[in-house]
Amino acid sequence: MVREGTYRGFELQIDDPGILVVTFNQPERLNGMTPTMKRDLLETLAQAQMDDAVRVVVFTGSGRAFSAGDDISGKEDPNTDQWLVPDIYPGHNNNIGTYNGLRWISQPINQAIRKLDKLTIAAINGVAIQTGFSLALACDFRIAAQGAKMGSGTLRFGLLPDEGGQFLLVQLMGVANTMDFLMRKRVVPAEEALALGLVHEVVDHEALHGHALALARELADGPQVAMRLLKQSIYRAAEMPFDQSLDEIAAKTPMADHHPDAREGVTAFQEKRAPRFNQWLER
Repeated sequence: MVREGTYRGFELQIDDPGILVVTFNQPERLNGMTPTMKRDLLETLAQAQMDDAVRVVVFTGSGRAFSAGDDISGKEDPNTDQWLVPDIYPGHNNNIGTYNGLRWISQPINQAIRKLDKLTIAAINGVAIQTGFSLALACDFRIAAQGAKMGSGTLRFGLLPDEGGQFLLVQLMGVANTMDFLMRKRVVPAEEALALGLVHEVVDHEALHGHALALARELADGPQVAMRLLKQSIYRAAEMPFDQSLDEIAAKTPMADHHPDAREGVTAFQEKRAPRFNQWLER
């Protein structure tokens, strides 16, 4: 079960109906991420997947950054009374250590967000760079505040977008635009990100939190089983031949067709009223 509270680098809050808000809470570090923070975040995502009470997950930041990437300041992790997993060696001390650190600590965050059945929203309140940028790209919906900026910028340091940013950008913009975006080390304002298809909406900074929660409530009120099945089918459709995609969604359809939400949807249509989905969750 997901518990509200302050963990290493972020806070958790649960709003009705089942909206988990993850707020990165180290504004003095521009919400830079550390290995211990990433491990607590991974455990949070695992708990959110298994907790039926969680329907939608919203990520946002405090201060002037969503997340400016990995914290390379060398500072110790913030003290907190709560932590979800014990420390392990962070890796990155040699070639194989860097490979292991990426494959077992950093990259699994974006994989977990994509694999999460529950829908996710990135409310990009400020700067989103490298790790923070790829995390936002992994989310299902992205809303940016006016004044926010985002990009990879890794080539500015001679580094690679090693947490899957190149893949996520190709999915959203195509190969040609991704080549231009990464090779020219572009960090773009929210309005340009919208034009490139990197975010769904741009809103006033003051309205960002309320707008993200309104979207989260809309999604949380929808038929959760069908939406969770559809999320995975949409992402798989981007990588499957048509025949395989048809078979994949046909295999999922019986779970939706014979669920109480489907019976409620048909009954509500016949009775000309709004459906009341997710009664199975309320019980």
